Amino acid sequence: MMLRSRLTQAAQAAQRAFSTSPKAMAAKQMTVRDALNSALDEELARDDRVFLLGEEVAQYDGAYKVSRGLWKKYGDKRIIDTPITEMGFAGIATGAAMAGLRPVCEFMTFNFAMQAIDHIINSAAKTFYMSAGAVNVPIVFRGPNGAASGVAAQHSQCFAAWYAHCPGLKVISPYDTEDARGLLKAAIRDPDPVVFLENELMYGTAFPVDDTITDKDFVVPIGKAKIMRPGKDITIVAHSKAVETSLLAAAELAKKGIEAEVINLRSIRPLDTATIFASVKKTHHLITVENGWPQHGVGAEICARIMEDQTFFELDAPVWRCAGVDVPMPYAKTLEAHALPRVPDLVEAALKVLGGKAGKAAAAAK
Repeated sequence: MMLRSRLTQAAQAAQRAFSTSPKAMAAKQMTVRDALNSALDEELARDDRVFLLGEEVAQYDGAYKVSRGLWKKYGDKRIIDTPITEMGFAGIATGAAMAGLRPVCEFMTFNFAMQAIDHIINSAAKTFYMSAGAVNVPIVFRGPNGAASGVAAQHSQCFAAWYAHCPGLKVISPYDTEDARGLLKAAIRDPDPVVFLENELMYGTAFPVDDTITDKDFVVPIGKAKIMRPGKDITIVAHSKAVETSLLAAAELAKKGIEAEVINLRSIRPLDTATIFASVKKTHHLITVENGWPQHGVGAEICARIMEDQTFFELDAPVWRCAGVDVPMPYAKTLEAHALPRVPDLVEAALKVLGGKAGKAAAAAK
């Protein structure tokens, strides 16, 4: 209980801003938290089969305030507080999906979803196949995933690679407001189980939005990556908060005359290899970035896909993985910061991958 209270307090304190250019500041802003809230609201209104359940999602408005106001609007039957029993309410949600409803099952953190992983994998992910296509399981498992701040080894783990390993699941890892809003709506409408991996530190981050993104029919297709910054010298592929690190690193590389193309994966399974391959064929260099552990990670899968395709012969240098350090997350603040990929790490990796080309680019930039 103390750890859960600590997580709630940390969530309420996570207020940050990333889009600070004059153009971005002049545009309408929406936080990732509000994007998720509005997506839930609109899908609850659109489809009576949709309901939300989880710990503190109703009367408390959610541990991270993602479900703020929904209980008062939709009542006890649509917004359901559960006991602290992940296996119990994940099982209820999966059974409800089998019966034709469209549950959104919130975990206070995906670290707690380990208590429910049997239902996620053996019940939700495999039933469509085991029933020969007779039983769909339209469910969304969502909540914060990966490293937060000061919550140590048992509450800082990234589960992207874990769930992406399993056929039958779709696995989404949104970065910004557009991702969060459009992909959550797509996930709720999807006929299959979706694992929706949010990031606690991004909840309070505001991004510019236009009328297209705020439209109630706005949906981002699952399985399609987005090029966040075009470039010609090196490709940087990332997901979730690592996209922010990659964009900051790309800005630093630009000062050295190196134009990095940054790809936001958005979807981990299915993986948009077409976008990655097309970029690598243009830049001939690749770095993968993730806050999860390196072994059998998302970056490792991308490396394998590259090698198994003709795109491998387009590379002028080996692929470089930038990932979390291969240890449980330290609690100490200084160690925690060094356990995740930082901007200098990405810049150094890019310079090593580019080799002599980096020097030529720097000389050309002068």
